[in-house]
Amino acid sequence: MTETALRELICTLAKSMFDRGLTGGSTGNISARTEDGGLLVSPTGTSFGRLDPARLSRFSASGQLMSGDAPTKEMPLHAAFYETRSTAGAVVHLHSCHSVAWSMMPEVDADNFLPPLTPYAIMKLGRVQLLPFFRPGDPAMGEAVRSLAGKRSAVMLANHGPVVAGKDVEAACNAIEELEDTARLAMMMRGYKARMLTEAQISDLVTHFDVEWED
Repeated sequence: MTETALRELICTLAKSMFDRGLTGGSTGNISARTEDGGLLVSPTGTSFGRLDPARLSRFSASGQLMSGDAPTKEMPLHAAFYETRSTAGAVVHLHSCHSVAWSMMPEVDADNFLPPLTPYAIMKLGRVQLLPFFRPGDPAMGEAVRSLAGKRSAVMLANHGPVVAGKDVEAACNAIEELEDTARLAMMMRGYKARMLTEAQISDLVTHFDVEWED
């Protein structure tokens, strides 16, 4: 994909998520690898609904800001995923309401944030790690991601929002939407005796779709 097309795609996908209420105001950030190994990143303080392709922060393969506006303050998060997951071609971070709400619930399993309600979150995300609360922009968030040694494609920042890495920007956006949908289902079913997927069903999904499923 040409850089011009990638710039347009980033902005199109970001606006789609904004328009559907997956992140609001000037929240959220997104990045994607360019063909030369560099990065395109949403600038700091910008809205997903009004990203300008020409003003995206452009980094070289060595990590130097080459053009565009100043990048998001959450760059440590993005960098940590790219450094620890060789397959990462894009990273998306949202402030989506249902996943944030689910992160506050006392019964949530930090090592497996999403309950097994449908096959799709398992297929697209594997296990999602719940990380503790950090001040927005705190470099410690990046260190927390690095401590996972590349074993998770998605994390949930408690009281803050999800972060997902994918093989490309469309895959990352699809996966983070699945995370939010599953968290919404979890909140809807809270207090009910919902029929979860069984261990056998989960194992079959993991095997059939070659899912990363680290304990």
